[in-house]
Amino acid sequence: MLELQGLRAAYGPVEALRGVDLEVRAGELVCLLGANGAGKSSTLRAISGLVRPTGGRIVLDGRPITGLEPSAILEAGIAHCPEGRRVFPHLTVEENLMMGAFVRRDRDGIATDLERVCTHFPILADRRRQAAGTLSGGEQQMLAIGRALMARPRLILFDEPSLGLAPTVVETTFGIIADIRRQGTTILMVEQNAYLALQMADRGYVMETGRIVLAGDARDLMTNDHVRRAYLGG
Repeated sequence: MLELQGLRAAYGPVEALRGVDLEVRAGELVCLLGANGAGKSSTLRAISGLVRPTGGRIVLDGRPITGLEPSAILEAGIAHCPEGRRVFPHLTVEENLMMGAFVRRDRDGIATDLERVCTHFPILADRRRQAAGTLSGGEQQMLAIGRALMARPRLILFDEPSLGLAPTVVETTFGIIADIRRQGTTILMVEQNAYLALQMADRGYVMETGRIVLAGDARDLMTNDHVRRAYLGG
């Protein structure tokens, strides 16, 4: 479904991605692991068009999407749920959700999806007229996920969905992500909690200094000595 071929990206003179090769097959949940600064978020930002690649290719369903504008990539079927949630704090919950559908023109479908998201996240339905900035961290994470779903994506990029959340909220969040995957949406996830990520994932990649250094079945990675020492505390 999605393939990165020798992907490179930089912030000024600093090269963040140094020839990343990665594949996500339709229906999979793939996790991307690595230390802070390894290039994980930059990879997701390059895929979604927020960072312009300096080399390599991004291919979606056999079609190159390298360098397209973020709106075009969203229209192609890729939604990005960013690190830190990045909700619009002064807009209401409902207005934030509608921002997720800004590239769509099917008014009836948007209304149906809005009700579906509010049914899936009852707390958002209760607070749909409330400013997003007044929500708790966990509620903002649900809002960010709901906003991504409003685009009707075939692939969602999750960037550190558990960051800054209480353990009980992390469990709820991962349950929601597992539900989304069961319903047929493909997922590429960057996650600091390597153990939880590998438990959920089909396959995983490990990044170090802008490169993929290890890839494989999630269960195999959980028993890999390097992964256990560096990311699983064992």
